[in-house]
Amino acid sequence: MRFLVCRNRNEDDMSQTFLTAQEIAELTGVLTGKDRKTREQRQVDALKKMKIPHYVNARGRPIVARAIIEGGSAQPAEKPSSWEPAFA
Repeated sequence: MRFLVCRNRNEDDMSQTFLTAQEIAELTGVLTGKDRKTREQRQVDALKKMKIPHYVNARGRPIVARAIIEGGSAQPAEKPSSWEPAFA
């Protein structure tokens, strides 16, 4: 018997934009909950300690933009000053 796994195209786009749950676990070193905190709460604490920009979604999971980790800029590039002719 075969099972077909249908993936939504957006899932692939999202995994390229944001770190997966497994990647966040590897980054923070937090795999399980402990001391009455969930795994996600401990991961958020670790991200705060590492000063890694992140968001917490409605399910309480930390969301980290891949560009932050890969060295991309989270801020838009500054606009160059207006052009002025060079008079000689």
